[in-house]
Amino acid sequence: MTEPVTIRPALPTGEPLLQVNNLQVHFPISLGDLSLRSLLKRDRGPRPVVHAVEDVSFEIRQGETLGLVGESGSGKSTIGNAIMRLVEPTGGTIMLDGLDVTAARGAQLKAVRRRVSMVFQDPLASLDPRRSIRDALVDPLEVHGLHQGNRSARIAELMDLVGLPQRFLGRYPHQLSGGQRQRVCIARALAVEPKLIILDEATASLDVSVQAQVMNLLKRLQDELGLSYMFIAHDLAAVEYMSHQVLVLYLGRAMERAPREAIYGATAHPYTTALMSAIPKLDPVEEKNRDRIVLRGDVPSPVNPPTGCVFRTRCPVVMDECAEQVPPMVPVDDEHQAACLRVQAGVGLST
Repeated sequence: MTEPVTIRPALPTGEPLLQVNNLQVHFPISLGDLSLRSLLKRDRGPRPVVHAVEDVSFEIRQGETLGLVGESGSGKSTIGNAIMRLVEPTGGTIMLDGLDVTAARGAQLKAVRRRVSMVFQDPLASLDPRRSIRDALVDPLEVHGLHQGNRSARIAELMDLVGLPQRFLGRYPHQLSGGQRQRVCIARALAVEPKLIILDEATASLDVSVQAQVMNLLKRLQDELGLSYMFIAHDLAAVEYMSHQVLVLYLGRAMERAPREAIYGATAHPYTTALMSAIPKLDPVEEKNRDRIVLRGDVPSPVNPPTGCVFRTRCPVVMDECAEQVPPMVPVDDEHQAACLRVQAGVGLST
């Protein structure tokens, strides 16, 4: 069972470890993705692109966890990949511990990838089936030239950190359980002594009881090592348990950003409200009386997103102005912001 959520102590107020400003990631559509009919048209305009991430900004401080939530296709994983430079940003800036990630090349990019590590959803796919657990942990040390001469001691330390016995070092990924494999992936991420770890649905493929164990491990490591996390997940209960701050994304744009208590206590954006209404209640009476908000229609295509507010085609409280204006992030209170024209105008979501 997952332990009850408690109010966490105040976070450090120093300079952010990670600053993402006005990030854009567009993917051009190749000729192979276009229909024959479209190729025969005489329109010689610019080739269409997928608007995967559009004008997203946020910060993560040392020792803080930012939860990224949203439906599939909202841009969560793309943001993580852009920070790692696994995909190239189209616009905006990413500053990590004083390094300009968007401009990094060669040795600078290698330095970025030592400061930030990534843990993916499927641990079996993340590990080479032909290499032992020891090999998986040695690889990042060799790439970055770390702990030369005492790598065995470092590997033993990593195994202890994630709660795995030393005898597993000679085993192969298929000989471990899903939870054990994910602990290996976490150990591999820790090997380069990063300051930030991007957890891309890192608990989604695990059984519920194993999820709780892995999340508790991650929280312990954060407290012991001062780590920062970007926690990408569909599971809103997991995000609530893990996160200090929450960023809600829809079709590549930021809808709401706030401390965890604000997001889960009093949402300001109609999309966030709909997401929160989907969280099951433990109490049978509350679950029976839960007012679920079911959004109409499908998520629009990121190739041709709606004008104005991208959420307007499914919004239950849409206004005429929403088709014309892209809503900016405006303050709800001290650290709570939402990109909604109703919030900007001071109009309640129910009116």
